[in-house]
Amino acid sequence: MPTTPAPAAQISPEIASNGVQPSGDPAPIMLELVDEDGRTIGTAEKLAAHQAPGQLHRAFSVFLFDESGRLLLQRRALGKYHSPGVWSNTCCGHPYPGEAPFAAAARRTFEELGVSPSLLAEAGTVRYNHPDPASGLVEQEFNHLFVGLVQAEPRPDPEEIEDTAFVTPAELAERHAAAPFSAWFMTVLDAARPAVRELTGPSGGW
Repeated sequence: MPTTPAPAAQISPEIASNGVQPSGDPAPIMLELVDEDGRTIGTAEKLAAHQAPGQLHRAFSVFLFDESGRLLLQRRALGKYHSPGVWSNTCCGHPYPGEAPFAAAARRTFEELGVSPSLLAEAGTVRYNHPDPASGLVEQEFNHLFVGLVQAEPRPDPEEIEDTAFVTPAELAERHAAAPFSAWFMTVLDAARPAVRELTGPSGGW
């Protein structure tokens, strides 16, 4: 699906460097709103974009695998306001307005997990609408998918991630049946499967 880059975000040096406004208040996190074809049409504050019925915005999802073809999962920290304590893919989030999805995916993977992918490749896009019954929030997202390899041991930020696990397809199926996962997990995994299979090979079982 086509996308067009957003205009450069107008963020003050103080906000860009430490996440606060000159007044000392936390800076609002802004997301990039898009149309059904992924073209940028504006911005919205993060929480407002997720309140029902939701505003369609740009997002990304990352799937990293180790050298054995196991997928790195994360369990979201219990303190997160959206989908706390559930398992999900390696990393997901939202580019800043004007930030390329690839750059955002690499940046956020390092911020959350303390590792940089040894390989990261685009794996297409998927558009979905997933309400989260627990929080009442809605994921209306145009999601850019990425797959890659990780060779370093994760060092997760405890404010973002409660736990991590490397899983085979069979182990994922068992875990998915026994534990709560994010509302979007299977949608993004299924959309990324062609690229995942190309990365991990036929013996990977994905």
